[in-house]
Amino acid sequence: MTVLQQVIDRRLSGKNKSIGNRERFLRRFRAQIREAVRRAVAGRSIHDIEQGEDITLPRRDVSEPVFGHGSGGIRETVHPGNRDYVRGDRIERPSGGGAGGAGPGASQDAIGEDDFVFRITREEFMQYFFDDLALPHLVRTQLLPDAPEWKSRRAGFISEGTPTNLHVVRSMRVALSRRIALGGDTRRRLHELELQLAEAMRQTPPMTGEIHALTVQIELLRRRLGKIPFFDPFDLRYRNRVRVPLPTAKAAMFCLMDVSGSMDEARKDIAKRFFILLYLFLKRHYDRTDVIFIRHHTQATEVSEEEFFQSTETGGTVVSSALTLMHQIIQARYPPGEWNIYGAQASDGDNWHQDSAKCRELLTGKLLPVSRYFAYVQVGEEDQNLWEEYTQVQDSSPNFAMRKISDAAEIYPVFRELFKKGVST
Repeated sequence: MTVLQQVIDRRLSGKNKSIGNRERFLRRFRAQIREAVRRAVAGRSIHDIEQGEDITLPRRDVSEPVFGHGSGGIRETVHPGNRDYVRGDRIERPSGGGAGGAGPGASQDAIGEDDFVFRITREEFMQYFFDDLALPHLVRTQLLPDAPEWKSRRAGFISEGTPTNLHVVRSMRVALSRRIALGGDTRRRLHELELQLAEAMRQTPPMTGEIHALTVQIELLRRRLGKIPFFDPFDLRYRNRVRVPLPTAKAAMFCLMDVSGSMDEARKDIAKRFFILLYLFLKRHYDRTDVIFIRHHTQATEVSEEEFFQSTETGGTVVSSALTLMHQIIQARYPPGEWNIYGAQASDGDNWHQDSAKCRELLTGKLLPVSRYFAYVQVGEEDQNLWEEYTQVQDSSPNFAMRKISDAAEIYPVFRELFKKGVST
């Protein structure tokens, strides 16, 4: 009985589009597409960050290599519909020096080519958007009994397995050891008889009867050695692999945003854009990551995602209140031995002078010792007292980084600099 099976591909693909060709194109021009995505980021609003994008690539970047004929030489050509020339006629060389093209002397009516424009999807845009980014110093800290991660690891050799896992060298070594073990006594006896035969043949006159008996025994021993198989199924050895559970990487990211009166709407918008990038990056690349949102003016409060980005509450400035609340939450819910602790703080740097020194003490004494990485972003170019205090922290703490953002176009470059793979602070 013959059973016919039909496979129906229901993946969404536009008319006259090839998924395979598209994937090859994206891989080939990965660098150019990534650069075009970076240029598109600057002109986007907060709510449009996850949409697709029309990508424009210069024609020179997607041109295909071709072979062409140079000027000069002797060649034969065929001119369809020729009425002026016959075989053997010589054609004058065209006047002019080049092989054509849009040079300085080109006609205004010359035909050119536009840049190559195509559209990438939302998923493709986000893939290039966060390419080569990672949380610094992330380590696996805990085994999860309910849904552990597994890794295949080598565990020596076994006598049964699949042909693809056959270890030829180890199998030959076992076969050689078996032949040596089984034929050791026989070879030793054979060597002794061969010495006796040589001694008997040197006697004068030769001892014919003894020589014949020794010859028969030697032949029997050689036959016995010849019956030992060169290779036996028992000799086969296969590579063995076992599955071992791996610790999982759990991370807690604390987002601290200054919403005091000195943070006008433009600066708050820049800070929100930075945290939206961070939030999208974490949710896209990491499954077990908690994001804790903290807003502060004179007092710090843990808020929801919606309140963090949309609330209009404002007031004075006490930055240390946010750092103190972060330390309290870590002690209550996120043991550093089980969680990778991260922090990201955005502020204009305007703070009470005495409180800025307290912020430095909180960072160096309580937060940085239990954190994998802490990034501070100052929204504005002016050197405020908080920036001066944090500069001392940066000089002594390798897991602390600080940058300035004064314009929306600088958000993505600074974000990428802070969370680039292999970042060294």
